[in-house]
Amino acid sequence: MNAPIDVSFFHRAAKPLTSYRPYWAKRFGPAPFLPMSRAEMDQLGWDSCDIVLVTGDAYIDHPSFGMAVIGRVLEAQGFRVGIISQPDWQSAEPFKALGRPNLFWGVTAGNMDSMINRYTADRKIRSDDAYTPGDVGGKRPDRAAIVYSQRCREAYKDVPIVLGGIEGSLRRIAHYDYWSDKVRRSIVVDSKCDLLLYGNAERALVEVAHRIAAREPIEKITDVRGTAFFRRESEEGWFEIDSTEVDEPGAVEAHINPYMTTSEQAEAQGQSCSKNDDAAQTAVSPGEQPILFMPSPSMRGKGRNKLPPRERTVLRLPSYEQVKSDPVLYAHANRVLHLETNPGNARALVQAHGEGVTARDVWLTPPPIPLTTAEMDWVFGLPYARSPHPSYADENGSHDGATKIPAWEMIRTSVNIMRGCFGGCTFCSITEHEGRIIQSRSEDSIIQEIEDIRDKVKGFTGTISDLGGPTANMYRLGCRSPEIEAACRKPSCVFPGICQNLHTNHDPLIKIYRRARKLRGIKKILIGSGLRYDLAVKSPEYVKELVQHHVGGYLKIAPEHTESGPLNKMMKPGIGNYERFKQLFEKFSEEAGKKQYLIPYFIAAHPGTSDEDMMNLAIWLKRNGFRADQVQTFYPSPMASATAMYHTGRNTLTKVRRQMRDVNEESVDIVRGEKRRRLHKAFLRYHDPNNWPLLREALKAMGRADLIGNGKQHLIPTFQPLVDGGYQSARRKNSTQGTGVGSRPVVSQQAKAYAMGKAARPATKPQNEKEVDVRFARPQQPGPGRMLTQHTGLPPRAGVAVKKSGGGQQRKPR
Repeated sequence: MNAPIDVSFFHRAAKPLTSYRPYWAKRFGPAPFLPMSRAEMDQLGWDSCDIVLVTGDAYIDHPSFGMAVIGRVLEAQGFRVGIISQPDWQSAEPFKALGRPNLFWGVTAGNMDSMINRYTADRKIRSDDAYTPGDVGGKRPDRAAIVYSQRCREAYKDVPIVLGGIEGSLRRIAHYDYWSDKVRRSIVVDSKCDLLLYGNAERALVEVAHRIAAREPIEKITDVRGTAFFRRESEEGWFEIDSTEVDEPGAVEAHINPYMTTSEQAEAQGQSCSKNDDAAQTAVSPGEQPILFMPSPSMRGKGRNKLPPRERTVLRLPSYEQVKSDPVLYAHANRVLHLETNPGNARALVQAHGEGVTARDVWLTPPPIPLTTAEMDWVFGLPYARSPHPSYADENGSHDGATKIPAWEMIRTSVNIMRGCFGGCTFCSITEHEGRIIQSRSEDSIIQEIEDIRDKVKGFTGTISDLGGPTANMYRLGCRSPEIEAACRKPSCVFPGICQNLHTNHDPLIKIYRRARKLRGIKKILIGSGLRYDLAVKSPEYVKELVQHHVGGYLKIAPEHTESGPLNKMMKPGIGNYERFKQLFEKFSEEAGKKQYLIPYFIAAHPGTSDEDMMNLAIWLKRNGFRADQVQTFYPSPMASATAMYHTGRNTLTKVRRQMRDVNEESVDIVRGEKRRRLHKAFLRYHDPNNWPLLREALKAMGRADLIGNGKQHLIPTFQPLVDGGYQSARRKNSTQGTGVGSRPVVSQQAKAYAMGKAARPATKPQNEKEVDVRFARPQQPGPGRMLTQHTGLPPRAGVAVKKSGGGQQRKPR
C-alpha cells in the first residue's frame, strides 16, 4: 500500500498547455497587473483587450484566486486580458469600461458561489464579504454569474460569453436551489452563455481561446472536455443510452401448467401451435414485413455485440421537467452525474430543457484531463504580483488599513501545493469541481514560491501560514497504477475504508516540510489546511513531523460527527480514527514538550442525522471537555450529494429505486424546519444557557430527562439563568441580538418570578453595588491571564503574552 508510486507523473493524454503557438499580442509582454481601466491599458500600449474577464471578487493578483490564475494563463498564451472587478450591475455601462473584447467575455461570480457568499445556512443575509475591500457586503448581485452574463450581452451583443468559476461549475445541470427551495434549470440556459467551462478550466480555456482567435465559431466548439453548451438536436455519430427512468417492475407472466399440451398452452395464450398450422399459411404474403431480431441490450458487450466506445457514448439524464416534479428521478440524475466524474472513463451527459418548439439539450462533455506536475509548476510560476490591485490601496498606499481584503490577508503568506480531493465527502463539492485525482506541484516549485514570499511580500515576519490545499496531506497520493485509476468508478478512495490500490506514502510531503524549514529567513511553517487524519495515521512519521514542527498550538481536523448514521451519509471515517490520531498527537506533543490542542469541527443538521445522534454527540463533547463556539449547520450547496439527499429524502450513495427494498438504507432522515435545525445546533452548543430551555424540552420528549441535572454526568442543569436569547459568535458580525423585555429578558417562569420580585424590592444597597444570585448570573468573562478560545474553550496557546488589568504583562498559564 505504501509503495513509492507517484501519481503526479502519470501520463496524461492531453495537449500540454505550453505547446500552443502564442497569439500575436505576446509581443506586449506581461503586465505588472492586468488592467482594470482605460488609463492602465494606455500605459501598456494597448488599444483594446482580446479578452475581458468579469468577476464578483476584488482583483488580487495571486495564484489562490481563480480570476488571477485564468488571467495570467491567458496572458502567457499571448492574449491581452483586462479585468472588470465587482461592477455595478444596475446597468450595462460599467461593463463597457474596457471597450469591446476582440474575442470573448470571461464571466465568473468569483471564488465563492454568490449565494453562499451572501446568505448564511439559515438564509440570513451576511453583512460582510471577505473578497471585498473593507469586508463590505453587497458588492455583488445574487446569482452573479447570470446577472453578469446578461449585462455583458447587453453591452456588446455579438461578443461570445464563456462562463466559468465555482458558481457555474456546480450548476451545470438542473439543480436544487436551497434559497428558493425549488429545482432550477441549468445555468447554461438561465445565463444564455455560449459556453460553460466547469472545473479547473486552464486546459479547456486555452484551447477555446486559440480556436476562437482562429475565427472558429464558438457554437462549433463542442468537442472540448470540461465544457457545457446547449443545442437543438443531437450530433450524428453518438450512441445514446437512455437513463431517464429508474427500474420499474415489469409484467409478471403466469406459470405454465405442466399438464397442458403444447397446443392447449398456445390456445390459452391466444396463439396457435405452429405444428398444427397449415404449411401454406406460413408463407409471407407480399404486404407483410419479416420479423427482425435485435440483439438484447443486456448482452451488449459480450461476444460479438461490443459496446460502442465510451468517448462516443452519451447518457441521457431525466429532463429538467422530470427532475423538477419527481424527487426520485432527481436523486437518480444526481447519482449518475457523480458516477461520471473520472476523466478516465466518464461519458458525456445530456439533459433536455423545455418541451415542443422550445426544447433544447444541455450537453456536458467528460471532465477535463488533470494537469501534470510540469503544467502545475508552469501555472503557479507565472508572474503574479502577489498583491491586491493598486486601486484598492488606502491613502497611504497600503492594503492593511480600511481597505484590507480579509481573503487576501488569510492567504498572503500561504502556499497551495496541490489540487483535487479523493475524499468524496457528500456535503462538499470539491470533487465535482477540482476532481478526485490529485494534481501536485514539484518540490522545487513550492520552495521557489516560499522564497518569493520571503523576498517580495511586504511585512513578511518569517511565518508561512499554510502549505496545503483542499486538504493538508494528500500531496502526491493516488492510485498505484494509471490503469486502475482510469477504470475506477468509486466516489471515494477512503470510504468505507482506505482503498487497497491507494498508496499513503507521506515521504514527499515530509521532505518538503524539512527542506522549507531550513530556508534562510523562514522561522515557522504552519499547516492551516484541514488534515485528513485517517490517512495521517498510516504514516506515524508524518504525524510526528507535523505535530513537533508545524502546529502553532492548535490543529484543525474535521471528524464532523461521532455517530455512524450521519457519518455514513457524509462518507466520513468513524470516530475511532480520530481517537487513534489523538493518541499520536498527544504522544508526539508530549515528546516535544509542547502543550498543543486539537480543534475538531462538527456539522449540525446533516441529512441522515437523528435527534438521538446529536444528543450522543453533545454527550461526547462534554465528556471530552469541548465547548464549540463557531458551529456549522449543514448548508445544501448545489450539486452536492448531501443536497440531493436533503431535497429528495433518498440515499444517492445506493441504487435509486421507486420501490425501496431496504427503507433504512435507501431513505434518509432529513432535518427540515427552523425549530429542528435550531435544536441540532443547540446540541453542539449545549453549554450556552440560551439553548437550555430548548434542550430540556427535547430531552424530555426523547425520554432522556436523566441528562438534566446539576452533576458532572448531566448534560444541562435544572436551573435557568437570565439570558437574552442572543448568540455571541467569535465573528462579531455573525452574532445575533437577544429579544426580550427591556434589557433583562427572561426565558423561564422561575427566572421571571425572581426577576419581578427583585424589581419590586426597594434598593437598599449603593447603586454601584449589585446583588447577584448565582442561579441567574450571566456566565462571567475569563479573568486576566486566562481566556477561552473561539473554537473549543481550551486554554490559550502556551507562550503567548497577555496584558494584565494593571497594564503589565504575564505569561498565560499552561
